[in-house]
Amino acid sequence: MSKSLFEKVWDAHTVRQLANGQTQLLIGTHLIHEVTSPQAFGMLRDRGLQVQYPHRTFATVDHIVPTNEAVEPYSDPLAQGMIEELRTNCADNNVTFFDTNTGKQGVVHIVGPEQGITQPGTTIACGDSHTATHGAFGAIAFGIGTSQVRDVLATQTIALNELKVRRINVNGELAPGVYAKDVILHIIRLLGTQGGTGYAYEYAGSTFDNFTMEERMTVCNMSIEGGARVGYVNPDEVTFEYLKGRPYSPKGAAWDAAVTQWQSFASDEGCSFDDVVDINAADIQPTVTWGITPAQGVGINETIPAVEDGKTESDRDSINEALEYMKFEGGSPMKGKKIDVAFIGSCTNGRLSDFQEVAHYVKGHKVAEGVQAIVVPGSQVVAKIAEELGLDKIFIDAGFEWRAAGCSMCLAMNPDKLVGDQLCASSSNRNFKGRQGSPTGRTMLMSPLMVAAAAITGEVTDARELFTVASQRAAS
Repeated sequence: MSKSLFEKVWDAHTVRQLANGQTQLLIGTHLIHEVTSPQAFGMLRDRGLQVQYPHRTFATVDHIVPTNEAVEPYSDPLAQGMIEELRTNCADNNVTFFDTNTGKQGVVHIVGPEQGITQPGTTIACGDSHTATHGAFGAIAFGIGTSQVRDVLATQTIALNELKVRRINVNGELAPGVYAKDVILHIIRLLGTQGGTGYAYEYAGSTFDNFTMEERMTVCNMSIEGGARVGYVNPDEVTFEYLKGRPYSPKGAAWDAAVTQWQSFASDEGCSFDDVVDINAADIQPTVTWGITPAQGVGINETIPAVEDGKTESDRDSINEALEYMKFEGGSPMKGKKIDVAFIGSCTNGRLSDFQEVAHYVKGHKVAEGVQAIVVPGSQVVAKIAEELGLDKIFIDAGFEWRAAGCSMCLAMNPDKLVGDQLCASSSNRNFKGRQGSPTGRTMLMSPLMVAAAAITGEVTDARELFTVASQRAAS
């Protein structure tokens, strides 16, 4: 019987069916960071338990680590305390920790793949919403809560309901200046923030076949924003080439055996899905969010919806709430909205290819007066390579701040925050009210190149027009 990758991986990791109908699922790899793990470790200590399989757990710090301080103790005592707590917990339980002095620290969803820890055919859990990122490798990866972090530390298993599977086919070639970030924003706009509830999303089609691993990671990263617990791409030669030679990837004969096994997890031809959605890549344009959910987005050449455009009373209420919060006028152009802050980074778009793409175009330009623009590498590895390539100098010369690795302005757990009702052009993944630190701060999601265009002009701009983008390069 033909099966999807989701079914194969789920079956391979099923320990048993529970009386309540849930599955007790083995977690192959557990990723932790400083925010959702302290309470979980505390619960283990209260019960006199140790981490059951420490070699399957990997830790880093990302959410609260400051990006503009290099020396400890940090000025924020809470950040310092949380890092020290994670150090202690990892040392006491023999857990591998990519600390700030290792050269390997960074956002957990960037560190896992670049170290070769993220591998096809596995189950991956982390106490973080955007764990679906790792599904780009053909893994079943999902975020979990603190009590589930405890369960995985103690037993290497958790209880879950099996998901339905929706296949999302995107076929064709993206136009120049349209990126993976635009693809996922388009999908969420089409299906809604709750459209994926109860589903795993399998991303497929010629567009994904031609994507780099970093582009696939960008799309899978935001699956949760569409309501899906899991998002994945079937493993292929692109996957294997990315993983080959990485620190935690198999070596020698073990590599060949691993590739053979990984290939076997790909969805079988002719397998059935609970739902199928087909999208033409040519229909996707640079997309910018105008509201307070990732689904509230429009193409750069479109206008912001007016309240009366809502089809239902609920839709109209939602549009009205968003317009009031964002201080936008319904029916006005997306272009031309003045920004205060520009942020390039996060687990969605803080990878090397993101910075290479933007640096290629911003060279020779200057950030507009009055705009704060910051660039934050997703990991120390990314930062090191980028600096060796001179990308940091290009950004600094253009008026951007080049920061140290961390989650930074994606969320409000570190010093990088909006002030008052500042409007931020952001390459991150969430535009919720107050997401970037100020209860009245406003966020517009877009691709890194669109953020750069907004930083340079001081307003939402079509990057294709500013930079004369002539060809698609390898970036997410």
